[in-house]
Parts: sequence; structure tokens; C-alpha cells
Amino acid sequence: MFKKYLDYIRSNPEHHWFKRKIWGWGWYPATWQGWLVTVVYTILISILFYVREEPVPGNPDSGSNFLVFGLPFIVLTILLIIIAYKKGEKPRWQWGSSQDNA
Repeated sequence: MFKKYLDYIRSNPEHHWFKRKIWGWGWYPATWQGWLVTVVYTILISILFYVREEPVPGNPDSGSNFLVFGLPFIVLTILLIIIAYKKGEKPRWQWGSSQDNA
């Protein structure tokens, strides 16, 4: 099974950065560019966890978690999905590789 998975990853004649998942819907990185985008996204999300403000007791406006964490999280996630859509295979539900279905 692992050999079939590696063969599926390696069969990338169009050099998509992200390949369609074998099971379900979505993508995974298939080239170094896709891995770079995924690692940068993960690092930026991790930074958001560390720089978010802690609320100050008695000041309801401090620590606005939506503006400090929520909005950047949403924007970064949408940007990741756009990049995966533009640079990857077109998403669709898939249950096994096409070779398994044949």
C-alpha cells in the first residue's frame, strides 16, 4: 500500500505543487514548492499563537483576539487554499487512486 502511495506521489507529469488526496477531498504537498508553502503557513500560524495579546483585567478592549488572531488566521488559511487550488490538481472527492478503480 505504501508503494502505491509513493507511486501516486511520483506520478506528477504536470508538476503540481499539491496533489489531490487519495481518500476524501483536499490536497497534500507533492513538490518542494508545495512543502515550502505548507511550512511557511504553519510557521505563520504558530507565530500568531505567540504574539496574541493577553487581555488586561478591567479593560474589555485589550486582547481583541479576533483582530490579533482570528482575522490573520482566516486570511492565511484562505491564501493557502487559493495557492493549493491554483497550483494543485483540481479538487474532487476521491476514494482510492484511479489505478485501484480500474
